[in-house]
Amino acid sequence: MKDMYEPYETPDGRTIGGCLMEMKNITLKFGGVVAIKDISFDIREGEIRAIIGPNGAGKSSMLNVISGFYHPQEGEVWYKGAVRPAMKPYEVARMGVGRTFQNIALFEGMTVLDNVMTGRLTHMKASLWEQALWWGKAEREEVFNRDQVEKIIDFLEIQAIRKTPVGRLPYGLKKRVELARALAAEPSLLLLDEPMAGMNVEEKEDMSRFILDVNDEFGTTIALIEHDMGVVMDLSDRVVVMDYGKKIGDGTPDEVRNDQNVIDAYLGVPHE
Repeated sequence: MKDMYEPYETPDGRTIGGCLMEMKNITLKFGGVVAIKDISFDIREGEIRAIIGPNGAGKSSMLNVISGFYHPQEGEVWYKGAVRPAMKPYEVARMGVGRTFQNIALFEGMTVLDNVMTGRLTHMKASLWEQALWWGKAEREEVFNRDQVEKIIDFLEIQAIRKTPVGRLPYGLKKRVELARALAAEPSLLLLDEPMAGMNVEEKEDMSRFILDVNDEFGTTIALIEHDMGVVMDLSDRVVVMDYGKKIGDGTPDEVRNDQNVIDAYLGVPHE
């Protein structure tokens, strides 16, 4: 296992940096139910980090801890070398953590362009009065933010639907729009909660390509939850495996694939 703070180069030429986020002994409880029990792992700059496990393992709860929706009763979240205090989700977003959701959370009556523009809210500093008049700082911000959003729309190849209400789009394109909105915030760490769920093979291939491109071209660190093991093993630099709220495996895809605890709890034994 490589040192947490020592950058290294992957076989395909990408640079993996030091520790961006570290979860230290995280325990999360809902009344008497323990959703996460004493889990520790780190996410390194520039990597694609997968979190896998069976349904009910606590994966989405962990993502909610990272993004500030849940606050653990025990343990610490370290971000960019410092302990992160309890924060609200919008405060975590301002620190550079973006996300998509397991169940698509878009504004169905708004166009694709307007939905993606909402991702720029953390970059808007003009006062309510300036925005109402669309004057000075507000006008300059609007022009700049619109330009940034158009670049993301081009990058994700959704130009043809930019003025289409989201409610009219098929499921696969809605997933892509949600990714565009998350990217509009320019996150240092992007959390993807089952980005391939409900997609057909062609849609999964497209989404996989975009995830790799985001990581490569923007240098965005990505942590994702995904049940398609083919996708996980192809995309990920490292994988952490959860089961019943506990960590049962952590390492490269090959290490996890051959870990007997992971095989027994989740991957299963291949039939002869």
